[in-house]
Amino acid sequence: MHTSSDKLNQTALRALIDGRALGMVFQPIVRLDDAAVVAHEALVRGPEGGALHLPAVLFATARAIGLEAELEIACVEAAVRQFDPATPGQLYVNCSAGTIRHLGSEGCVGLLSLLAGHALSPSRLVLELTEHERVTDVDSLRISQARLSALGIVVALDDFGDGRSSLRLWAELAPPRVKLDRYFTHGIHTDSRRVEAVRAAVQLARSFGAELVAEGIEHEAELAVLRDLGVHFGQGYLLGRPQGQTVSHMQPAVIALMRSRQIAVLPDTPHRDMSTGTVSRLAISAPAVEPDTPNLTVVQVFADHPELLALPVLEQGIPVGLINRRSFMDLYTQPYHKEVYGKRPCALFMNPNPLRVERSTPLESMSTVLAGEDQRYLYDGFVVTEHGRYVGVATGESLVRAVTEMRIEAARHANPLTFLPGNIPITEHLQRLMAGRANYAASYFDLNNFKPFNDLYGYYRGDEMIKLAARSIQHEADPLRDFVGHVGGDDFIVLFQSEDWQARCERIIARFNAEARGLFNAEELASGHMEGEDRKGNRTRFPLTTLCAGVVLGQGGGFRTAEEVASAAASAKRQAKASGGGLHVQTAGCSANDAAPEESVLDVA
Repeated sequence: MHTSSDKLNQTALRALIDGRALGMVFQPIVRLDDAAVVAHEALVRGPEGGALHLPAVLFATARAIGLEAELEIACVEAAVRQFDPATPGQLYVNCSAGTIRHLGSEGCVGLLSLLAGHALSPSRLVLELTEHERVTDVDSLRISQARLSALGIVVALDDFGDGRSSLRLWAELAPPRVKLDRYFTHGIHTDSRRVEAVRAAVQLARSFGAELVAEGIEHEAELAVLRDLGVHFGQGYLLGRPQGQTVSHMQPAVIALMRSRQIAVLPDTPHRDMSTGTVSRLAISAPAVEPDTPNLTVVQVFADHPELLALPVLEQGIPVGLINRRSFMDLYTQPYHKEVYGKRPCALFMNPNPLRVERSTPLESMSTVLAGEDQRYLYDGFVVTEHGRYVGVATGESLVRAVTEMRIEAARHANPLTFLPGNIPITEHLQRLMAGRANYAASYFDLNNFKPFNDLYGYYRGDEMIKLAARSIQHEADPLRDFVGHVGGDDFIVLFQSEDWQARCERIIARFNAEARGLFNAEELASGHMEGEDRKGNRTRFPLTTLCAGVVLGQGGGFRTAEEVASAAASAKRQAKASGGGLHVQTAGCSANDAAPEESVLDVA
C-alpha cells in the first residue's frame, strides 16, 4: 500500500527525470604513487533539502515504480552534461548490468551523440558495473562490453569483494579497472586479514592485467598501507569529498603524504602453515596384522622391517591394537616363550588402547600428548587414521621433532613471550624499507647484566623484566611509523622512521631503567649491585640491570642487504654495552664486519 508521501516522491522523481533536473557531485580518484588526479566519480543527488536528495531514496523510489533502468540512463546523461571536459582524466559512472547492455546496443548511438555534444571523448567515460549478484547473463554482458570497448568506453568492476560473483565476473570480463570494496580499506592498518585480502587482490590484478582502485580512504595510515601494498588508485574523504566542482590537483598536504618515502608498518599477520601443520605429515606406511595373527608371524614382520618400532593390529581395516617392538621381542626371547606362545594370537601382547589420531588433526593440538602422564605414546608411537580407518603409523620421536620445529618456526614469526614480531617479519619490513629507499634508524636494544638478574631471581621475574622492556619500547614507538620486533631473549630491534628517533630511544632507556628498579629486592637496591657468578664460575658483583641500544642509520639505500644492517646494528649494540650502557649511534665509517657473528640481529636465511 502506497502512502501519500510515496506518491509525492514518485511524482517528484518522474519530474526530475523528465526535466533533466538530477544533480551530480564529483569525487576525485587519485593515483597513489604521485597524487595525480586521474578521474572523478559522478554521484547523483536529488534536490537539496528534499525527500529525494539521497541516492538511496532516489533508487528505492525508482525501484518501487519500475523506473530504475530509466533513472540509471538519466544519471549517465546528467553526469556527462555536468562534468567539466577541461577537468583532467576520466569520468566514472555507476551502472547495472542491464544499463550496460542497453548502452552497448540500442543506446549506443545516443550515448556517442551525448559525449560528442559535450566535447567528451568516449575514452574518458568509465561505466562501473555494480550489483554483481544480479548478473545472470554474462555472455550478453560480455558482448556489450566488447562493443563499448571498441568505441573506447571502459567498463570497470565496482565493489570487488561485496558479492558472490565478483571474482567470476573479474575473470570472465577481464576489466581494465577494478574497484575494491570499502570494507577492505577501513582500518586496514590495524587488521592483518584485510592486508592479506588486498595483497591477494593486488596479485590477481597483476595476473589479470588490471588496475585497482581502493574506495573509502579516510585516514593517512590506510593510504600508506594501500600504497605500499601496490594498489594503483584511491578514492575517499581523505583525498576529496564529493562536491559540485571537479578538481585538477590534490592539496599540498595530501601530495606530501603520497610522495613520502616512509614505509607503512603493517599489522602482525599470525603465521599459519596449514599444508605442513597436520598429523598427515608424520604418517608413514607400515605393514599391519590381524588380532589372530600368530606371534611367529609378528616376529617375522619385525625381522623384515627393522625400522618398524610398533606394529598396528587391524580388524577389517580398523585399528584395534598396537604391538611395541621392544616389549614384544623382550618377552619373546625369554625361555620357552617361543614354544608356548609362537602359534598363539598376537592380540595377547598388543596394547588394546593405542592412540588413534585422524590425519587432519593439527600438530599444535598434539602438544598435549607430549605433556600427558601416559608417556607410552612417545615410545609406542600412534596410529594415523582417516575417517577411522588405518592409513599409517607415526613415531613419538617424529612428533616431538615436528612440534619443536613448528614452535621454533612460530617464534621466528612472533615471540611467544611478548607476542611482538619475530625474525621473519622484522626482515620483511627491513627489506621493504630498503626497497623503498626510506630513511630509517635500526636500533638494537639489549639488557645489561640480565643473566645475573635471571640467575638471582629466577625465570619468572626474568620474563617480567623482558616484558617491561617490550612495554617501554612500545610506549615510545609510533605504531604507524616505527616497527618493533623481538628477536629473542632480551634482544629487541626497532626500525624507526620517526624523525625524533634519538629522543625516543633516550626516553625508552630512561623509562625502563626507572621502572626496572621495582623488580629488585631491597637488598640489591640498597647496595646498587647484584652478586652472582661470572661466565668462568667466579663469584662477583654486577651492576643492576639496565637497558642499552645501538643504532645504525639507513639513509636512501646505504645498506645492500638485511644481513648488513643486522651486522652493523649488532656492532653498534656491542659498542653501547662496552661503554657501560646507554645509547650508541654507529657512524657511517664503522664497518659492519666489526660485529661478532653470534650477535647478528636477524636470521635472514
